[in-house]
Amino acid sequence: MNLVALNIESIQLGHPLPFVLRGADGALLAQKGYVVRTRAELDVMVSRGLQLCVDTDESGDSHRAYLAQLQKMLLSDTSLGQIASMKIQAGAPAGRARGAKEVAQWPELQLRATQLLRSPSAGDFDGRFQALHAELARSCEQVPDATLLALIYLSAQETHMYSATHAMLVSCVCMIVAREMLRWPAARVQQLGQAALTMNIAMTELQDQLAQQSLPLTAAQIAAVENHASRSAQMLRQLGVADPVWLEAVQCHHHRTPGPFAKKSEAQQMARLLQRADIFGARLAPRLARAPMPVTAAMQASYYDEEHQVDEAGAALVKTLGVYPPGAFVRLATQEVAVVLRRGSTATTPRVAVVMNRDGMPTGELIPRDTSQPAWKIASVVAFRDVRVKLSLERLLPLV
Repeated sequence: MNLVALNIESIQLGHPLPFVLRGADGALLAQKGYVVRTRAELDVMVSRGLQLCVDTDESGDSHRAYLAQLQKMLLSDTSLGQIASMKIQAGAPAGRARGAKEVAQWPELQLRATQLLRSPSAGDFDGRFQALHAELARSCEQVPDATLLALIYLSAQETHMYSATHAMLVSCVCMIVAREMLRWPAARVQQLGQAALTMNIAMTELQDQLAQQSLPLTAAQIAAVENHASRSAQMLRQLGVADPVWLEAVQCHHHRTPGPFAKKSEAQQMARLLQRADIFGARLAPRLARAPMPVTAAMQASYYDEEHQVDEAGAALVKTLGVYPPGAFVRLATQEVAVVLRRGSTATTPRVAVVMNRDGMPTGELIPRDTSQPAWKIASVVAFRDVRVKLSLERLLPLV
C-alpha cells in the first residue's frame, strides 16, 4: 500500500469519486464511485481517518491523472488561486480532449447502480440517478459496440449484482435500438433509458436474491415479482419522478400487448421495447439453478410475440444488435472459438477475436477475424460456460 495524502478541497462534491478514499492508516473511508454530497460529510471522513489518502497501488491511473493536471497548471503559470481550487474530475482523465470518446468503468457503474437501486432515497435520488443515466447514455452514443460488449459479457456471468447489471443492459439496448433503428428523438430516447433503468426498482434486492436461489420461489416472492411493475412506478413517484410517460412505461412493461407500434401510445411503445429487451437480457443471465441461454435463443425469445408472430419491437432489437451481438461467443468455420467485438455490415457477419484454437486451447493473444470472409464464417454459437478462457474487459474493449 502506497498512501498519498489529498487536500480536502480537491474532492469534487456531488460527483462519483474516481478512486478509493482511505485514511492515514489505510482504513477504507469511501469506495470508488461513491458520491460525496456535502463538505460536512468530508469533514466526518477526515475525523475518522485523520487525513484523506489515496493508495496509488490501487488507484494509480486516476491519481496520476490528477498529478498530471496539477503539473500542467504549474508549467503554464496558472495562478495559485486557480491551482488551489482545482478539482479532480471523476471518470475523465486530465488532458482529455473535449469531445473525445470515454471508456466507461463498468465495475464502478455496476456498484453505483446496485447501491442506488437497492436503497433509493428521495433526498439524493435524482442527482445520483441522472449522473448514472447520463454516463450510460453517453457510452451508448459514443461507443455503442463497446457498451454492448461490456454489458452482454458481464450479464452472462453476473449473479451477485444481477439486477443492476440487467437494468443497465436493458437500458442501453433500448437506447441504442431507439436511436439507431427506430430514429426516436433524443428526448424520447432519454425517457426510454430512464424507464428501463428503473423498471425493477421495487424488487432490486429480491432479483439479486433470486439469482442466488436454488429452491422454488415462495408464494410471497411470486407475489412480489408479479406486482413489481406497479410498485416500481409508485416508488418512483415517491422519489420525485413526475414524467407521466416514464412512469407509464414502467407500469406497463410486463403487459402482453402484441401488435403494431402505430396503434400504441408513446409510453406503450416504450413499454413494449422494454419488455422485449427485458426478455433478451433475462435469457442471457445465469442463475444458481440454471445456466444462461445461448445468445441466439435469447434473440429468438424477444423476436416473436405472444402469438408467435414477428414482434415489431423485437425485430428492431435483433436488426440493431445483430444475430451475434458484441459480447457473444461463436464457433467459426475453422473450429476456432471467438468473442464478438462489434457489429458488422450484416446481422450475421460481426467482427470477432479468436480466444480458443481449433483444439480448444487458449490462444493467448486475441486474434481479430472478419466473419464476412468465407474462411472465417460463423458456424454456431458457443455457450458462455463452454468457453474455458477467462477474459477481462480491459483486454477486450480496446479491440472494439
